[in-house]
Amino acid sequence: MKLIKFVIILIASAIVLTLSGQTSIMTFNIRYNNTYDGENSWENRKVELTQMLISYHPDILGIQEGLFEQNEYISQQLNNYKYVGVAREDGKQKGEYTPIFYNTKTYELLETKTYWLSQTPDKVSVGWNASMERITTYGVFKNKITNDTLYVFNCHYDHIGKKARKKSSKLIIKLIKEKGILNKHLIVMGDLNSMPEDAAIRILKNKLTDSFEVSNYPKEESKQTYNDFDNQYFSNKRIDYIFTRNLDVISHKIIYDRRNNGLFISDHFPVLIQTLNN
Repeated sequence: MKLIKFVIILIASAIVLTLSGQTSIMTFNIRYNNTYDGENSWENRKVELTQMLISYHPDILGIQEGLFEQNEYISQQLNNYKYVGVAREDGKQKGEYTPIFYNTKTYELLETKTYWLSQTPDKVSVGWNASMERITTYGVFKNKITNDTLYVFNCHYDHIGKKARKKSSKLIIKLIKEKGILNKHLIVMGDLNSMPEDAAIRILKNKLTDSFEVSNYPKEESKQTYNDFDNQYFSNKRIDYIFTRNLDVISHKIIYDRRNNGLFISDHFPVLIQTLNN
């Protein structure tokens, strides 16, 4: 009987939070399916990775480095989720994606497009001094309960080209202005391969809010979002972000969950926030 009451309370709480316009958003670089990763290979991680996603069940999930078969596997394992996005090498299925997964129980897709982070964002291209093609997936989602609309960019910046990262941020801001969504509920997230003091981040912060900075993130906890699959790698290397606009950030969490064998789920840690429409 106590268990039944507890379940009812959980369900009731979830309904109240949904009706209030609360949304959970996660960014997660899952590490592409690299056969040379050995014990950290995708085949060894994928079950526990999707179990983690099921456990936190974000309404909106932006992943980076997902290859087609990885995206499909995650989609098959997550009930009531769909994803949008195309691969960066051909605009179809070749290479890595920056897909946006969304919970179809709470959100409906209205619009989506993938842009290349380059001087020619509407076609497959390598931008500035980037080492390879880099992309952002854009999605517009309507909350089925509140009818609020959420505008989302999921990005993966280049890891080599400093100029490319800076220009990528300028492009994101340009796209936001062109779409006329600065006054809308807006999310820009992803693996930006930049530290908080870097120009690429400062440019975004001119128009957007770093959810980490406005949250009550415990000061004693690590800020690290990258681990390189190394249990001995400790730093404050925060290169994964969720930026917001016109949303109240209730919480910000860097998820340090591990696999049952003590190894990491990916070479990045997921970042999860809870927001409330304002």
